[in-house]
Amino acid sequence: MPEIKVSDDSWSLSSKNGNGVLRREVWVDERGRVVRYNLAYINHGVFQGDNGRVVGYDNAHGFHHRHFMGVVEPVKFKSFEDIEERFQADWIAFRSKK
Repeated sequence: MPEIKVSDDSWSLSSKNGNGVLRREVWVDERGRVVRYNLAYINHGVFQGDNGRVVGYDNAHGFHHRHFMGVVEPVKFKSFEDIEERFQADWIAFRSKK
């Protein structure tokens, strides 16, 4: 059975909240387990490379990894919930510095 996309959300952010867009895409298998994901904060005004992705996490290309201002590094995967928490912490930390 193919994967099913269960989340495809984008939120436009006000200037107070950092401008840009928060993006969340999630695919699950027939058992409801997350098999693919893409979480991203996109802001072309902050970073033009990597399609504007300032910070993000995904598991494309066969491994779990983090994007930050064009640098891609592997991350240890515990659970999708852990990845979401890490993304949120990174996004909040970045926004707080602005």
